[in-house]
Amino acid sequence: MAKERFSPDLSSVLGDRPPSWQPRIDAVALRFNKEYRRDAFELPPEVEAMPIYQEWRAGLLSGRLVSPFWEVAQPKKQQRCLDIGCGVSFLIYPWRDWDALYYGQDISVVVRDTLNARGSQLNSKLFRGVQLGAAHELNYDPAQFDLVIATGVSCYYPIAYWQEVFTAVKRVLKPDGVFVFDVINPDAELAENWAILETYLGAEVFLEPLANWQKLVQAQGGKVLKQQPGELFQLYKVKLG
Repeated sequence: MAKERFSPDLSSVLGDRPPSWQPRIDAVALRFNKEYRRDAFELPPEVEAMPIYQEWRAGLLSGRLVSPFWEVAQPKKQQRCLDIGCGVSFLIYPWRDWDALYYGQDISVVVRDTLNARGSQLNSKLFRGVQLGAAHELNYDPAQFDLVIATGVSCYYPIAYWQEVFTAVKRVLKPDGVFVFDVINPDAELAENWAILETYLGAEVFLEPLANWQKLVQAQGGKVLKQQPGELFQLYKVKLG
């Protein structure tokens, strides 16, 4: 699995010219569009024989991997919340109970179309729509959100990409707003096998030391307010400077 190493001097990572992230974004979008459409994945027999694949195919794996963002930053009444890489979270999490205004963004056209078709029917007052776009391309007003969430997203991109995401998130957060995101813990028992599975499903996973994520937060002038370990992902609540 490819591994990136964080350096405060991003020129050592990016070179003289920032790379195009589009090929990787397209690959991740294709992987999730296929899953949401329930298209067949063709995997080698040795991968299909892995217990983690059998658990994924049976629909049992996702429950083990969910990062409960609400346990570190529960949305509050009438707060404006942006969910990056939202998937179908508005349909499965208790946004109505939280009474928070929901804005979603995802790179999957299937997700966008599904949520925009069903979200308003579920709760037209709270659901404010889903935009199609990558995590570093946030087409919203400055200081628009009280809370920005990005779970299950960071592992598919090198850490250099997340410097751009942090910059974009900082722009759309209110001064007292917080950013909640998760990262894969490369030392977790599931990490290697899950990374192998995801790579064969079409989206390579980057196993980055947790210390490098904390360095990235510090380099952005941010502060980790809270963190919570999970079976695979480490959840962070961050105040960006």
